[in-house]
Amino acid sequence: MTTATLPLDVEGPAAPPRANGELVFAEPWEGRAFGLTMALADRGVLSYDAFREVLIARIAAWEADHPVGECFSYYRCWLQALEQVLASEDLVPAEELVARSAAFAARPAGHDHEHEHDHGHDHGHDHDH
Repeated sequence: MTTATLPLDVEGPAAPPRANGELVFAEPWEGRAFGLTMALADRGVLSYDAFREVLIARIAAWEADHPVGECFSYYRCWLQALEQVLASEDLVPAEELVARSAAFAARPAGHDHEHEHDHGHDHGHDHDH
């Protein structure tokens, strides 16, 4: 598994939640959305700088006008920014975006590691230890 090579903000509105310097994900979908975005940016499919600008705008929009009693969710803004960038770049057709996001978010934690198998045999996918 590769680590993020793109510079993440440590402070300011685009800075991801951290605890003791480590990224914090409250729900599995948050880590998935983060990982997907970073992988797409790392591979040059989308511009991280453009994504970051949209993320900051999404956070500002939430701060300016959000439902009373709604708690802030950094990764909800992150996912909305990712969806916006994917749609604006026509990387995923708009009609598929909501369905794909819902399916992606609904996967259970560890969805690809819930089966028992012998790590000593090649069975089609890699595991990082």
